[in-house]
Amino acid sequence: MCGLVGFLAGDHWREAGKAAAVLTRMADTIVSRGPDDAGVWADGSGVGLAHRRLSILDLSAAGHQPMTGPSGRHVIVFNGEIYNHLDLRRELEQSGRAPIWRGHSDTETLLAGFAAWGVRATVERCIGMFAFAVWDTQTRVLTLGRDRLGEKPLYYGWQGAGDEACFLFGSELKALRAHPCCAADVDRDALCLLMRHNYIPAPHSIYRGISKLPAGCLLTVSLDRREPSVEVYWSLADVAVSGNHAPFTGSDQEATDALEDLLKSAVRRQMLADVPLGAFLSGGIDSSTVVALMQAQSARPVKTFSIGFHEPGYNEAEHALAVARHLGTEHTELYVTAEQARDVIPRLPDLYSEPFADASQIPTFLVSQLARQHVTVSLSGDAGDELFAGYGRYVRNSRHWERIARLPRGLRALAAGGIRTLSPEI
Repeated sequence: MCGLVGFLAGDHWREAGKAAAVLTRMADTIVSRGPDDAGVWADGSGVGLAHRRLSILDLSAAGHQPMTGPSGRHVIVFNGEIYNHLDLRRELEQSGRAPIWRGHSDTETLLAGFAAWGVRATVERCIGMFAFAVWDTQTRVLTLGRDRLGEKPLYYGWQGAGDEACFLFGSELKALRAHPCCAADVDRDALCLLMRHNYIPAPHSIYRGISKLPAGCLLTVSLDRREPSVEVYWSLADVAVSGNHAPFTGSDQEATDALEDLLKSAVRRQMLADVPLGAFLSGGIDSSTVVALMQAQSARPVKTFSIGFHEPGYNEAEHALAVARHLGTEHTELYVTAEQARDVIPRLPDLYSEPFADASQIPTFLVSQLARQHVTVSLSGDAGDELFAGYGRYVRNSRHWERIARLPRGLRALAAGGIRTLSPEI
């Protein structure tokens, strides 16, 4: 992953030297996101961009950020990967709208798309996980964008007052906190959301006045129009409605084949990298499927990584090892002691931008730390349960609802009213 930070401000912050110093300080807080390269851009126009790079595609200086488009109109900082960016390049070339390419990074492809099609039309063509900020030197408008499912984080918000007010944005909250304007006041309403959901859902954040850009959205803001405008460019609800209107009509076998083709294509695109690549393997259905598809499309054994526990009730390493042996991967595992897990706890505020109650946050860090010793990029089976309804509660809830739905509507309303009268403490 990479990291981006920046701000849009008035006269007080326009001095290039002052802006560059603040941007450097902000970017230095997220060096762990991008240890390979760093860059700062500030031209006195009121906007400043900074970047920390983890090199994955185009390891040369041609992939350095902040990156300016060929015409000089757009300047971008980008975090993520556009898996179909080579397809976009071909589309640009076939239409005669491609620039003379300086390298083969997906960031350069994005800039070329912005120049040819505009920001929204380009993003709608993109398949990937990403967050970006792009400054249009012609319209003097800043645009922030986030991928369809919100895999890459992006925080933003106005802080400070008067001439010193700044619109801050970045990949992590600690980068925003490094700016002198950031008050970092805890939002008590967000704490309530944390208690309810075990995390703080978008668009909220733990800090008052700072928001998360929702998934599948673009935001525009300028010094002339300070109220951010957020527009949805992709909606999961719209996709679901479209699917209901035009359902798949093939046989079960045809559906299975179509799904396998989609999964193969998705995994193949995510294996595009100029650095060593591997995968997290728990031995469950999701990660095992991803690794199997990787190995089927790889000329050498895939590097896989697992975390094990000495407590039998929590240990999945044995299942992962069996899958690794079956697929012929190059497998590495780490059995975690209680002491190793406890040692991570003091680091959690620095590792994660805001509090959340995911029980997997410690083992996720440990397996990532293990994998980083061998590879730069790792695929995983995360979100498989959500995508394929793999959690048991989905089945149980469906069964419960089928039973409840048989009751008359009036009786259901009466029962619901009775439940609401009870105290949650009972």
